[in-house]
Amino acid sequence: LNNCSVGIATQDDLLQRRFRGMADYLVNFFTFLARDLRETMASLGFKTVEEMVGRSDMLEINAGILPWKAKKLDYSAMLYRPVAVAGSTVFCSKKQDHGIDSVMDRELIRLAKSAIEKKEPVNLELRIRNTDRTTGAMLSGEICKRHGEDGLLADTIRCNFTGVAGQSFGAWLVSGITFKLNGMANDYVGKGIFGGRIIICPPADAAYKPEQSVIIGNTTFYGAVNGEAYIRGMAGERFCIRNSGLYGVVEGVGDHGCEYMTGGRVVILGKTGRNFAAGMSGGIAYVYDEDGRFRSRCNTDMVDLDPVDEEDAELIKRLLGKHIKYTGSAKASTVLDNMGAEIFKFVKVYPKEYKAIFENQKLLAKKLNLSEVYDG
Repeated sequence: LNNCSVGIATQDDLLQRRFRGMADYLVNFFTFLARDLRETMASLGFKTVEEMVGRSDMLEINAGILPWKAKKLDYSAMLYRPVAVAGSTVFCSKKQDHGIDSVMDRELIRLAKSAIEKKEPVNLELRIRNTDRTTGAMLSGEICKRHGEDGLLADTIRCNFTGVAGQSFGAWLVSGITFKLNGMANDYVGKGIFGGRIIICPPADAAYKPEQSVIIGNTTFYGAVNGEAYIRGMAGERFCIRNSGLYGVVEGVGDHGCEYMTGGRVVILGKTGRNFAAGMSGGIAYVYDEDGRFRSRCNTDMVDLDPVDEEDAELIKRLLGKHIKYTGSAKASTVLDNMGAEIFKFVKVYPKEYKAIFENQKLLAKKLNLSEVYDG
């Protein structure tokens, strides 16, 4: 609910100040845990964890605690201990080849060398396939190593991809990187994005209507921290779950959209699936309720469905303007051109607890004549 009274399970700065824990406590705990493990191992006659792997002969069945249905089960297959071949081991004793020496990110890092080292802008044109997975993660890692969490200035590295991206396209993308994809992408697009920008739109010769077609897979922008996303088309299920700071636009989503969301702002420019906003404790979603049936598809246990106010309308206009700029969305253009009438079709999905905090901060700011208020 984002209201943990001792400030542990919360992202609210005010509540986090109440947490009195120290890193030393955690170090102490794991020290005791390791000591307890060593004592248990010593009692069994083992010096290392590797020696214990596969030693099923050291296990015993405690028949006294088995439920009656399980008392007659034969566990011999589960406890079978294979005979090790001479010279082999039963634990991992050699490195596996995960194929990361030839992934696309190696090429991105090479081509963006001047941007990484000298902060010089670069523009890249690349083909991408569905076997290219987690594209952008290693590139982001290189930038973080050199420039920390702040990354680079916006659009320092611009990558224009054509094709079908594999899983986790743009995962953990940091500030300074813009990924634009003409094509479509698999699941987990923008997972954990951390300041980057992701733009996805169909090919120019696409024979389908983008606003009626799924263009990115399931669980996209899972755990997004911050950044931007503009998707000309629909997303699959669980769009933006656990989003804590992303601002973006998508033209429709499947079931469980914005599940467990805690921050950020998203515009859903089309229909949603069922169970929208389940467990949503923060952030705001603006849903274009064209058929007037959104309420029946929304989980209202933790959210209110409010009309948009003037401030909301300005944000929606700004995000739709960017969406048109980056993707050329026909639907966004139609809505924006007729915003005077269309704005009333937007529903503001506003988490109740988040709303209470926000409104209280507004009242406090008004009383103290402050310009800054809580912004999640």
